[in-house]
Amino acid sequence: MEFRRLSESDLAMLHEWIHRPHVMEWWGEEAGCSTFEETRSKYLPRLPAESPVEAHIALIAGEPIGFIQSYAALGCGDGWWEDETDPGVHGIDQFLADGTKLGQGIGTTMVSAFVRRLFRDPAVTRVQTDPDPRNARAIRCYEKAGFRALREVTTPAGLALLMAIDRPSTGYADSLEKG
Repeated sequence: MEFRRLSESDLAMLHEWIHRPHVMEWWGEEAGCSTFEETRSKYLPRLPAESPVEAHIALIAGEPIGFIQSYAALGCGDGWWEDETDPGVHGIDQFLADGTKLGQGIGTTMVSAFVRRLFRDPAVTRVQTDPDPRNARAIRCYEKAGFRALREVTTPAGLALLMAIDRPSTGYADSLEKG
């Protein structure tokens, strides 16, 4: 599993992925990307290295298989995570591009690898995510990747299940080498 920063040349592919039924089911209107121009407007600001949202394409053997992004939860704005006080908490959002690949462990592999990548930064203390409480497949994926459910929360996108994984305290270097 590899990750590369989202590029402008990926935007048409990302737009098409967002409109696939298995992605629309859970991202739907929240994605705010009905037209390609809306997708471009939303994701173009995430391309520079200094962007507060790091958007990535996940690849297996060089083939794009999904999208994943991370951001510092503290101060992300627009009503999100207003009670967060720890600057080391990072949020993630992700999806697999191919609906026929769901339920095969690929999402868990992607999330696990990305979390290991985030924890390489010693300032990252926790990684959190917020699936819809009805999205059992996503919840199972995150649980298999080591996340635990904390509580239901109300977000600007509606009700969500806040899930988190804290920085491992022991064996961390070994887990990075194995991943």
